[in-house]
Parts: sequence; C-alpha cells; structure tokens
Amino acid sequence: MIQTLSDALAERGYDTLTPVQTAVTDPELTASDLLVSAQTGSGKTVGFGLAIGPTLLDENGRFGPAAAPLALIIAPTRELAFQVSRELTWLYEKAGVRMATCVGGMDMRDERRTLERGAHIVVGTPGRLRDHIQRGSLDMSDLRAVVLDEADEMLDLGFREDLEFMLGEAPEDRRTLLFSATVPPMIVKLAQNYQRDAVRVTTLAEKGQHADIAYQALRVAQHDAENAIINVLRYHDAQNAIVFANTRATVNRLTARFANRGFSVVALSGELSQTERTHALQAMRDGRARVCVATDVAARGIDLPNLELVVHAELPSNFESLLHRSGRTGRAGRKGISALIVPPKVAKKAERLLKWAKVTAEWTEAPGADEILRRDEERLLNDPTWSEEIREDEADFAKRLLDLHSPEAIAAAYLRLARSRYSAPEELSDPNTRPDRKERKPFGPSTWIALSVGRDDRAEARWILPLLCRAGGLDKDSIGAIRVQQNETFVELTQEAAGGFMANLGADNVLDENVTVRPAEAPPQGPRPQRDDRGPSKPRAKRDFDGPRPKRDFDAPRPKRDFDAPRPPRDEAPKPRPAPKEYKPADPETHGPAKKRAKPAGDDKPRGFDKGPKDRGDKPGKPFKAGGAGKPGGKPFGKPGGKPAGKPGGKPGGKPVPGKALAGKAPGGKPAGKPAPRASASDTSKRFTPPGKAAGTRKGGSQPPRRKP
Repeated sequence: MIQTLSDALAERGYDTLTPVQTAVTDPELTASDLLVSAQTGSGKTVGFGLAIGPTLLDENGRFGPAAAPLALIIAPTRELAFQVSRELTWLYEKAGVRMATCVGGMDMRDERRTLERGAHIVVGTPGRLRDHIQRGSLDMSDLRAVVLDEADEMLDLGFREDLEFMLGEAPEDRRTLLFSATVPPMIVKLAQNYQRDAVRVTTLAEKGQHADIAYQALRVAQHDAENAIINVLRYHDAQNAIVFANTRATVNRLTARFANRGFSVVALSGELSQTERTHALQAMRDGRARVCVATDVAARGIDLPNLELVVHAELPSNFESLLHRSGRTGRAGRKGISALIVPPKVAKKAERLLKWAKVTAEWTEAPGADEILRRDEERLLNDPTWSEEIREDEADFAKRLLDLHSPEAIAAAYLRLARSRYSAPEELSDPNTRPDRKERKPFGPSTWIALSVGRDDRAEARWILPLLCRAGGLDKDSIGAIRVQQNETFVELTQEAAGGFMANLGADNVLDENVTVRPAEAPPQGPRPQRDDRGPSKPRAKRDFDGPRPKRDFDAPRPKRDFDAPRPPRDEAPKPRPAPKEYKPADPETHGPAKKRAKPAGDDKPRGFDKGPKDRGDKPGKPFKAGGAGKPGGKPFGKPGGKPAGKPGGKPGGKPVPGKALAGKAPGGKPAGKPAPRASASDTSKRFTPPGKAAGTRKGGSQPPRRKP
C-alpha cells in the first residue's frame, strides 16, 4: 500500500481493513476496471479511495500541481457527495490533495472558480456535473479514473442519461469503478457498455445479511403507531437515531410532535435547501440533535458514527430500501437496531419485505410505560457518575443536604430530577385486541310523547333529535325510538326524563315556534298507509336460491317461422282518416278589410311579382328586384316623377326589353355571364369576401348595399 495512504489510515485508527477494502486493494487489480458489490456500511468509500490511489499518485505517493481533475467521483445525493469528499480529504491529505465538490443547490459560480484554480479529485451529483461539462467549466481530458458510488440508486433516480453522457465524454483509457450494494441487470448492462473487461468483486456471501443489525418488528394498534415511536425512542435512549417516513408531510408532522415532547430533533427531506440539510446532519454529528426524521433521501451512504437506532415509522416500498435504511446503523463493526412499526393493516407487507430481504426479525410489541420507567432506573443505577471521586465542594454540599433532609428524601428528589429530563412515556393499548363496539345500555321503562309535526310537514328524525336535546334539556341516552307519522311524530322518552321534559316546556307545551307536545300512548302499529291510486302492495315471489337451476337445451332446434303464411285478419276495421278542415276566410268585420299592395308611381304595367319564373329572369320563388322598386310601397330607382329605369346602366327612361331578364347585364352595360355558383358551407375560403371585390354595390363583408339618393 502507498505510504501516505497507510499513514492516514493509521491516524484514523484503521488497524485492519474490511473485506471489501482488502479485495479492491489487491495488487493484481491495480489497472483493472472493477464492478464491486458489498453490503451497506462495509467501508466502500475508503475502499475505492484506496483502489484509485495507484492510478492518481506518483512514485512518492503524492499529487502534482493541481490543474485539470484526475478523478471524478459521482454520487446520487448531495449528502453522500459531501460525505465522500470528507472521507477522501483525510485519506489523501498527506498526499497534497485538492478537492472540489459540484452538487445541486450550491452556488455554481463558486464551484466554477474552484475548478478554474485546479483540483485533483472532483466529487459531485450527476445533474450538476453534466451542467459543468456542457458549460465547459469541467475539463475531462486528463481524467484517469471515474467512480460511480451507489450506481444502482442513481439508475433508480433516473440519472441514466447523465451517467452515459459523462462516461462517453471521459477519455477511453480511464479506469471505471462501479460500487453498488446490489447489482441489477441495468448495472450489468452499464458495465458492459462503458467498462473494459471489468473484474467482478463481491463480499456479500462472506457473512449473513446485516449481521451487526438486530431487526425488530413491533406490533402496535392502528391508532398507537406514533405513540409507539415515542416509546421506542425513550426505551433505547440512543445517542443518535433516525426515524424514516415516506412523505415530506409525515416528516414535518413527526418532527413537530417530537419537538413538543422534548426531543432534540431535526428534519431531513428534499424540500429543504442544501444549507438546511447540511446543518441538520452536522447537528446530529455534534450532538446538538439526537433524533433525525427523514425521507429516503438519507437512506443511502449517510454515515453517522454514533447512530444506534433506525425506526421505520412507515414501511418502505421495497426490500432494497429496507436494507439501505437499516444500513445507516451497524456500520464498520458497530451494533445497531432496526425497528419496524407494524400496525395490523401492514403486517402482511412487513412479512413480505423481511422475507424478500432474507432478514430474520424478532416479532414483539412496543415497550410500554412500565418497561420504560424500569429502563430509566437501570440506566440511573448503572451511570458511571456513581464511581467517580467526590470533590471537596461536592462533599460540603452533600453534607448540607444531609443536615436538611433525610437520605430517602434526597434520593427521591434526585430520581424525580432525573426523570424530568425525559419525556413521559405513552400508554399503549394491546395490539392483539380489537376495539369492541360500545353497547347501548337497556332503555328501561319509557313513555311516549307526540309532536304536532309529521310527514306532511317534512318532519325528519335528524332535526327532531337535536331540537329535543336543545329545547327540552334532554340527552341522547334519554331518547329512544322516533316514529314519524303522517300528521304527528311519536317520540319515546325514559320515565325519568319525561317529567322534567314536560316541566321545561311550560303550560303551553310549546317546543318550538310551530311545534307543540302532548302526552301520548304508543304509536299506531301496522303498515304505512298507501296512496289511494296505488292500492295495496303485491307480495314478491320468493326465489329458491338453494334449488337446482333450470337447464337450457342449447342443442334443441329453434322454431321456424313461415313467412309465406297469410297474415291473420284484423279484428277491427281500420279507423277512417279525419276529413281536412274547411278553409274559412277571415271575417272582415273582425279583422278589417285586406290591405292592397301599393304600386310604384307612374307604372301601371305588371311588375315582376305577376310574371312567371321564365319571364322574370330571376330564380324561381324569389321576387323581382332589378330595375323596379325596392320594397313594396317604396320609391322607384329613377328620378322622382320620371319614367321608370330601363336597362341597368342605360339611359334613364329606357324601355325594358320584353321576354328578357333585366338582371342579365351587370351595371355598366357589360354582360354578367353565368351566375356564380353558390358557395358551400364547408368551403371556408369562400365565406368572406374582401372589401372592394364584391359583386354589385356591396363594399364590405357584412355591410348592406348602399343606394345613391
């Protein structure tokens, strides 16, 4: 191993390497591409840091001047990218490394300036790295190694195109190392396309799955799920704990509730800015926070040294997420607990997840309040403070306390002070018992009252019940059956409540504005009265569902119909059609004399209204327009008092040509030719006539023709 790296490991307390670190540092694999799969928490980050060391460092185990990057590390999340950067910083510190990070959510201008000053190793997320490459701020010409950390997670998140783009832009002679907890077919295909004779390295079979993690499946009642989480946190009192939820809304709700219960808690989800997410993880590392409520954004690669407990508030969608969530604890030989909160509705899902993950869990119940209090007493008795030497000032204060109080009183006060630092545990119900329905007590002796409203007044029990409770001073337990009749409503009351109810009404027995009350016997029995026009209801025929169903013979021939047979005679003669009504002219005395149509002045000859279709020269069924008066009773087109107009466009006073259509020529004396074909409604190009091109005198698309005075 290179001396600078060996010294860095010794300073960090690495006496022996983990199996995956030993496998990737084999001298025979110094120049090979690697496809590595190892369980979560096995030290993969330090492993690929040691694996690319011989490729990046010189003979003296140091870097040269910083220029274009020599190694590119790609991580799926921002938190994992920062964690990888921290790990490689101390590992290559003695080699003179200069690191650069490129992650989403940070200032891109600062990252660009860092790359311009030069860096040996660049760590980033796929989207931001591709952006730098396309902008030209990340030079990949000198790359010697490309590492894909948690490659399966990046493919699941949809970064396949970004990864293929970056691997395609990298030099062909670089080393490519793929590290992943699982190796699905997509990872194998990616390795075949972008790696050269990759060596498969796996350490999954060397020991059981998550041997340092104790799995617990806690059965809880449906309404006690969040209370059970509080009890689990109180019982274990872990130095660091992560509570995983599936949605951001659940993260916010649990964070608020834990904070109200006195836990030092932080939230971690995708809706937070990168600065907030970084501060949350730093608070966990510094000890300022002990509980982190997070989505699956914290399920990959996050390493908290003192993380002892993982709680699954909501079960993940697949067993891979279960393994990665649980893998935040039990890292590098440390022990941890992974607790699954299992209400009855998701018990089957929990069994399937554990089976697919090949994990054996202990099925038990969440700790109760008594267990938590006993655990607090055990921690108090085993506290190392009891074995410490008593200082002089402490001895003086202890003597004064003994002079004032008895030893029992001092011990009890100390116990109360110790318990006050913690949140009170929750009382949990038995998860194996189903909540019984509340049985109504027997109604007992009763009496009846009658209200003066019934079905005719649209009376309904849903507004009669609150009316009785509000105006009569009753409760629901004092009211029995409510029978709405046609004109009255009968209500059953207990004998104890009936006397007070009638006394509250007063002398008039008025319950509401139009509702009065009187004592009554039991309501009339029997069926509801039927409407006169309907008659009594007919009983339904009973169907024998237990008897055999009748069989249908589908092979029997169908009966043939004789279409040539004569039709049977009608029993009745056809009804005669009614005679048409006789037309009667209007009575002149009632409607007045008929008005005659006015003729144009100076013209006694018949106009186009009296001619046939051939003589008019116009289309059949339409009045004659050209050369004559406009509307009936209007003025002629010619001058007032002059002769009627002759040919259109001719001299005034000309005679009309007999037998020819006066509209046969266009204004100006030129023949009009054949009439234009009528436009089709489906032809949109002929629906609008541009101004100035319309035939006749029309000068607009929808304006009527104007006549000269």
